[in-house]
Amino acid sequence: MQRLDPRLLATLEAVVRHGSFNAAARELGYSAPAVSQQIAELERRAGLRVLERRPVRATPAGEVLLDAEQGVRSALAAAAVELDAMRAGTAGRIRLGAFASAATRIVPQALAQLHTTYPDVHVSLSQLEPEASYSRLKRGDMDLALSYDYDFIPLPPPRTLRRTLLARDPVVAVVPVDHHLADRDVIDLASLASETWIAAPEAALRLELLAQMAKTPGFRARLEYEGDDFNTVLGFVAAGLCVAVMPRLALPRGSTQVVARPLAEPELTRFIYAVRIDTRHAPRALVALEQMLTMQTLAALS
Repeated sequence: MQRLDPRLLATLEAVVRHGSFNAAARELGYSAPAVSQQIAELERRAGLRVLERRPVRATPAGEVLLDAEQGVRSALAAAAVELDAMRAGTAGRIRLGAFASAATRIVPQALAQLHTTYPDVHVSLSQLEPEASYSRLKRGDMDLALSYDYDFIPLPPPRTLRRTLLARDPVVAVVPVDHHLADRDVIDLASLASETWIAAPEAALRLELLAQMAKTPGFRARLEYEGDDFNTVLGFVAAGLCVAVMPRLALPRGSTQVVARPLAEPELTRFIYAVRIDTRHAPRALVALEQMLTMQTLAALS
């Protein structure tokens, strides 16, 4: 097999990620025929087909090359981070990713603090769920991310990433203010099994998982919502239409329209993390932002 060109591997990655030669060409700044020629050249050097064309997806040989491309990209991203650290890391740009409730409750105060300490650092924010953040971090398209997983649904990061636990975010039951369980100090999850629930898989814990945790059947949705906004879920609960469970961080401070209570059994926890490329050194501003995000996370949950 002839020596592989990292640029050809990057073209393969873009085609597979987009599932389209045309979309990859737009991203890379090439023409579609040029992208097709690069894939053909890669296949010639590999001596194997690397793509299925309809639909566009990687062959087993293509998957091997995608792993190699990811390794090259991760190594270059790690080197860039370390070089930034050696240059002092008090200016430049930080690309931050955060899930929705963190972007609302944690990030603004941390960025205000960072701007005071490092006024020459520009921060861009992308609202992303953990898996999307991990993908961007691995590709070198992001510098730092706030992510999460649950105690009963662990989501370990790829081995090239460094994850630091910031806080434990308890999952609480949320019911309308006039609900018959609203005056309890804690609510047993099983006692909510027959209630009206909202199906919001992108913004709330999946009902089948709650049934497994409570060891109680009956968790059925009578409302459906496709989205990732906890505020929408809270609106349904406040209107008396349903009950829900959600991490405490997702609750607005001082809400009088819903009642949130700790879960008795089983207790559920969301873990909040800061994640970045695993390197020996990191820019000072990046380390400072991670520390500021830690303090703001703890403050938001206190």
